[in-house]
Amino acid sequence: MEVNIFQVDAFSSRPFGGNPTIVVLDSRNIDGKHMQKIANEMNTMQTTFVDQLADDVVKVRFFSRLCEMDLCGHGTIATFYTMANKGYIRPIEDGIKKITLDTNIGKLNIELNYRFGEVDYIVMEQGKPKSYGIIEDIEEVLQAMNLEKSQIGIDNLYYEPEIISTGAKNLLLPINDKSVLENIDIDFCSLKEVSEKLKIRSVHAFYLPKKNSEEVYARNFSPIVGINEESATGTASGALIYYLKKNKLISSDRITSLQGESMNRPSKIYCFIEEDEDEYKVKVGGDAVIVMEGILKY
Repeated sequence: MEVNIFQVDAFSSRPFGGNPTIVVLDSRNIDGKHMQKIANEMNTMQTTFVDQLADDVVKVRFFSRLCEMDLCGHGTIATFYTMANKGYIRPIEDGIKKITLDTNIGKLNIELNYRFGEVDYIVMEQGKPKSYGIIEDIEEVLQAMNLEKSQIGIDNLYYEPEIISTGAKNLLLPINDKSVLENIDIDFCSLKEVSEKLKIRSVHAFYLPKKNSEEVYARNFSPIVGINEESATGTASGALIYYLKKNKLISSDRITSLQGESMNRPSKIYCFIEEDEDEYKVKVGGDAVIVMEGILKY
């Protein structure tokens, strides 16, 4: 069989930034076993497989090198950018086109922001934010990441690390010094064991320069799914803005997360949060660029 594949850098407008993703636009004849084999062969952070049901409904499956995942932020941004760029979605001249993303965890809303007939950036709704509790005994996590408890917090105050999901469980870990964030020395075998114990997909470490900052710096570590570190993490960014909002660390309804600097793949992730009747709705967005396309034969 032959399939058309695209390599896309998500959450970046320039090649060699953001998070590299393989997108397979027509996967109707590919079973799950071969999807995993293709993901292994492509060896990027994420491979997405598209089954387009209609112009406004798209089913996507997400695979890392090791396993299928329920949702992936950068995979979603890369997928819809590629579909729009390659004519799989009918464009509009200006404004927002809404599409339904069908995933293993349900249906989510995608917004394609058009300008002069081309996609400017894409925003994805995430699952309803859910807290799985704070981590009071953080010692095992700190040991795996070679951190001290005194280095945890924001603006000289200690804030509890917390497990939050908007589609995947992430441990939000505030770091009170940017240089500490930049120089974390991780034992990935130990962190994988801790992740399995806590039943989380990743540790999302971040540095907020000050309360109500417009930008936050982040690093994401997911050895449990075969990704020691990735340069842009959409689902964890959604969890991050929820953490900041619920802890009253930001007053705005949006923040920009800067990730990937330590990997020399800078990413810019737009994070949005809305409150409606005591419930929060989280969205993340960004742009993307296609860096390669070809045919995979198997």
